[in-house]
Amino acid sequence: MRYEPPLAEARLLRRYKRFLADVVLPGGRELTLHCPNTGSMRGCMPEGGRIWYSTSANPGRKYPHTWEQVQTPHGHRIGIHTGRANALVAEALQARWIPEFRDYTGLRREVKTGRSRVDFVLEGGARGDGCHLEVKSVTLGLDGGLGLFPDAVSERARRHLEDLTERARSGLPAALCYCVQHTGIERVAPADDIDPRYGDALRRAMDAGVTVVAWQAQLDAREIRLVRPLPVLARAD
Repeated sequence: MRYEPPLAEARLLRRYKRFLADVVLPGGRELTLHCPNTGSMRGCMPEGGRIWYSTSANPGRKYPHTWEQVQTPHGHRIGIHTGRANALVAEALQARWIPEFRDYTGLRREVKTGRSRVDFVLEGGARGDGCHLEVKSVTLGLDGGLGLFPDAVSERARRHLEDLTERARSGLPAALCYCVQHTGIERVAPADDIDPRYGDALRRAMDAGVTVVAWQAQLDAREIRLVRPLPVLARAD
């Protein structure tokens, strides 16, 4: 996924009201950005840190600039725009980059199923049953390369896991893909200290046969794309 035009750089001042962030441009002018992330953004808001933002050509937007990336004190890049995760995974699915899903011949997005919507329904496959695939964006990275999800208690994410687990127990394909938008993460695990119920739900899903994968993104001011798989642990090591 390419950014057109390339992202512009600024320095972070503050994030507030969940959806807004103030930054300072290289010339000293302050600018308010839309913040497209409803999570806690733990580890993603270094005071004075380098950030990158996109600009929309839509004249109707109150805040035409969108916060996209941030650099950690260790020099890693994080993609904080959670809405990019589905697009990145869709790109990887269509290019047949993810081995677990190469047998599927088509995909539908945001399909209503039971209590909620599933991000993707992959069509075809070896048995022709199709696969329900949920995508989650991982941005919380700890020292040592450990990435955790979620970064705040998320009943919605747990509910999605429970729906996938029910489907897998019925003998139908179900999958979860962690889209890791953090270049310093080397493995992914549930954040039991933050949301123990989610951790329990993930382990039940894995035991039931839900396919769980993680893919890491490479990020710069011109492009973001998934480049490599990462191991998923049932518990943080």
